[in-house]
Amino acid sequence: MFTIEHEFDATVITLVDEGSAPLQEDVIVNSFAECITVEQFDARTETVVRITLSPEQVRDLAAALDLPEGVYQLRQVD
Repeated sequence: MFTIEHEFDATVITLVDEGSAPLQEDVIVNSFAECITVEQFDARTETVVRITLSPEQVRDLAAALDLPEGVYQLRQVD
């Protein structure tokens, strides 16, 4: 299950784990104009872990999900 919310300066996507136990904490993706953050609560340390990606890194990640093992560089077509 997931939710999508549009806020003033970001789009917020929350991914809720509905798999079998043990379940993972919710993952929150914040999409800003200049970066994308991925956050998840770590119950062991009782802190939120945050990763910040550039739009280019997110583009590469999306492409990588559908490619076989290897080294790639995406090029912009003019």
